[in-house]
Amino acid sequence: MKQLEIFFRTFWLVLFLLLPAGVLQAYSETVNDMDSVEISLVTCTPHEEIYSLYGHTALLYRDLRTSENIVFNYGVFNFQAPHFVARFVLGKTDYELGIAPLEPFCEYYRKWGCMVIEQVLNLTAEEKARILMALKVNYLPQNRVYRYNFFYDNCSTRPRDIIENNISGRIIYEPRPNYAPTFREMIHELTYDHHRWAAVGNDLLLGLKADFKATQREQEFLPLNLMYDFDHAQIYENGQYRRLVRESKTLVASDVQVMEGGFPLSPTLCAVILLSISLAVFMVERAKHRCYVWYDAFLMATTGLAGCLLFIMFFSEHPTTSTNLQILVFNPAWLFFIPAVIRRKPTRYWLVLLICLCLFLIGATLQDYAEGMEFLALCLLTRYLSHYRNDK
Repeated sequence: MKQLEIFFRTFWLVLFLLLPAGVLQAYSETVNDMDSVEISLVTCTPHEEIYSLYGHTALLYRDLRTSENIVFNYGVFNFQAPHFVARFVLGKTDYELGIAPLEPFCEYYRKWGCMVIEQVLNLTAEEKARILMALKVNYLPQNRVYRYNFFYDNCSTRPRDIIENNISGRIIYEPRPNYAPTFREMIHELTYDHHRWAAVGNDLLLGLKADFKATQREQEFLPLNLMYDFDHAQIYENGQYRRLVRESKTLVASDVQVMEGGFPLSPTLCAVILLSISLAVFMVERAKHRCYVWYDAFLMATTGLAGCLLFIMFFSEHPTTSTNLQILVFNPAWLFFIPAVIRRKPTRYWLVLLICLCLFLIGATLQDYAEGMEFLALCLLTRYLSHYRNDK
């Protein structure tokens, strides 16, 4: 399989590099040869894989004369690369531009039951030549790899930028209806109903900046938003307007998607169960006039270890993770207080905990927390109250 993959990638690279001279040199020599060429934006609806929960965008090169159909895909990555997960968390993930024939590309999404929509762009021969030459330059080995950023530089924004930078006029996007979502709200729209735990994972890692209102351009990091904007956009040049999209086609019709079963309990229910246990422990402690430090150690270790990840995200290249108020609950500092709490020695942990919980409550006016976080904060509060009462 590995050799077959290498063969096909090499085959399409050679094919692309050996395209008819009248096409590759269209910008400088024979722009008229581009009359048989179409450049399209291709949008794929989401499917169940974690990397495709938000859809996908690519560019399509069609030569109606030679029947060549080549997809330029900025979403290629190597999941087997060393330390992939760690690099992704730290925002050091490298994606690259890949090329592939249209039919296998569509077949992949057909198997998932996704819809694939082609928007044929209303471009002049010179504009098509520029875009094709820009893609060829982008595909050079020294240029094809780029530092991926989920919100600001991804498989959706790269095709948009290629198009915007190589047309003669400028694209005028029709303003959207009066709706200015935050980055977090846009992610929730695609994950919260069917991928609840994925949404919680995102919310835990995303900080305060994810709750800023996104501009219309920033919203185009999602392929479906970019498709909508392209469909309502016009190109303005020399006092004249022309529609950006000449026509839309459905390359793959949507089909039934099989939803994979996730964890049966919701995040809220899990948090409520933990809070119920904490309240039960609190009531027993109150009756017996003693504190169960083993339960303190359990909560401190759990929230402290989770806090280590949030602390690391402060140094990530992801711009929306650098300020995350949830670290007031998931705090790595709790780990350092565990020995003193277990030995029942005097410690400032309880005062620090109370201050952090108060700040966490105030921070709820600024940041949307992950589902269930408030219940976890209450669990820690019960521990403070238990020790406060028993220390009296």
